[in-house]
Amino acid sequence: MSIDNNQEYEAELITLIDDEGTEHEFEIIDELENDDGYFMALVPTLRDAQSEVADALPIFLEVVEDENGEEQLCEIEDDDLLDKLAEIFETRYAQAMEEEEE
Repeated sequence: MSIDNNQEYEAELITLIDDEGTEHEFEIIDELENDDGYFMALVPTLRDAQSEVADALPIFLEVVEDENGEEQLCEIEDDDLLDKLAEIFETRYAQAMEEEEE
């Protein structure tokens, strides 16, 4: 089976603002909804060709709705939940890579 190199890839990007007001751009690499909630796995993007993010580790955020119905991204402070999410996302990533190789 061959891979179609002409297939276009469009990253789903999100900009987050830190406590100092600095904007950071991330790519959403996966989303997961389960009994624990709704979560996103994000990795930092390259802002220009001169920068390099080697082996960037994903961050996991929970998507919650505020009282106005707006979605907010929140840090996950439960270490056990973070470990569980990391394992789930790693497994899903490995499966996606296996499927891509076929």
